[in-house]
Amino acid sequence: MKKAVFVFLAFFLVFSAARAWSQTHSDAFAEKIYDPGKRKPTDSRLKVELGEKAPDFTLPAISGDHVTLSQYRGEKNVVLSFVPAAWTPVCSDQWPGYNIVEAHFAEHDALLLGISVDNIPSLHAWTQQMGTLWFPVLSDFWPHGAVAEKYGILRPEGISERALFVIDKKGIIRYISVYNINKRPPLENLLEALERLKQ
Repeated sequence: MKKAVFVFLAFFLVFSAARAWSQTHSDAFAEKIYDPGKRKPTDSRLKVELGEKAPDFTLPAISGDHVTLSQYRGEKNVVLSFVPAAWTPVCSDQWPGYNIVEAHFAEHDALLLGISVDNIPSLHAWTQQMGTLWFPVLSDFWPHGAVAEKYGILRPEGISERALFVIDKKGIIRYISVYNINKRPPLENLLEALERLKQ
């Protein structure tokens, strides 16, 4: 019982801190944010399932490196965070919030990979406005949305869904969540998914 209460309080505190931090942080460049308005919550069909091997990929990072998913096999659990578009309100709140939970990723031997269909220059400029992000940011720009398409989360208008995939050290998908594109995913759901990797 005590452990359950502790876990709940930890999730609540992390979530509250992340919400406050990201809202304040994104306010600093709010005038540069493009608001696309309300979109259809989801508009794609998944091509992967829980328990399957995650499709491998190699994408360029804003750091200048190339990142291959399978390079972490046997070494790290991996969380893929797909966001629809740079310079939009929800995405600009979501990724900075992960800075609050960096220690939780380390505790679960996990790495986060942020992925967007935007090109490298756009992603570089956008993330510079957000401040330092501890995780690699990758461009699925060319072939356009190829990785999002592999996972079945590329929408007809050429952007990805707002989606999270947790992949264990064996390369197996252990958690999938495709969120309403208009809303930020709750951090506590991801933290719970990471906790289940220990089971």
